Amino acid sequence: MGLLPALATYATAALAEISGCFAVWAWWRLGATALWLVPGGLSLALFAWLLALAPVEFAGRAYAAYGGVYIAASILWLWWVEGVRPDRWDGLGAVCVLAGAAVILFAPRGA
Repeated sequence: MGLLPALATYATAALAEISGCFAVWAWWRLGATALWLVPGGLSLALFAWLLALAPVEFAGRAYAAYGGVYIAASILWLWWVEGVRPDRWDGLGAVCVLAGAAVILFAPRGA
């Protein structure tokens, strides 16, 4: 799997995870109906399936690389869904974790 398919997989997984978790947040913290838990659960199941498609040989490495994508996606969620504009430190942090995720995901591995 190349760079763009891997990024697409991780980005879609992040959207699914954040959406699923937000559904629980909306029910528990914002007073939304418990019906929000149905699409939330489906979204979290989709997240798990997508993360299993990660282009690495070990789950721990897939989860570590995904963590950077999740953090950056959460900052975008903060901005686009919750309407809170990220500051320069949010942006710098997102760049740092994405660089770390790229190293984990795409570093040449010796035998």
